[in-house]
Amino acid sequence: MKTLTAVLHKEEDVYVAECPEIGTVSQGNTIEEAIFNLKEATELYLEEFPAEDIEKPIMTTFEVDIHATAKKSFRTGSN
Repeated sequence: MKTLTAVLHKEEDVYVAECPEIGTVSQGNTIEEAIFNLKEATELYLEEFPAEDIEKPIMTTFEVDIHATAKKSFRTGSN
């Protein structure tokens, strides 16, 4: 038994769940259903394509200023 990661987001009226270690994606009307469907999809995928070494992704959070304008950096100069 392996413990994997589920990353979820809401897309219109469904929840989308992704397993970053394997690359499988599924969805459901609830968070629980999305995770259940992701587990089923991942198990089926791993039956066909076994993963020997599964590395855990490095996950963190970060903040952005949604009101900031993007600053462009142009390289100018002479050779």
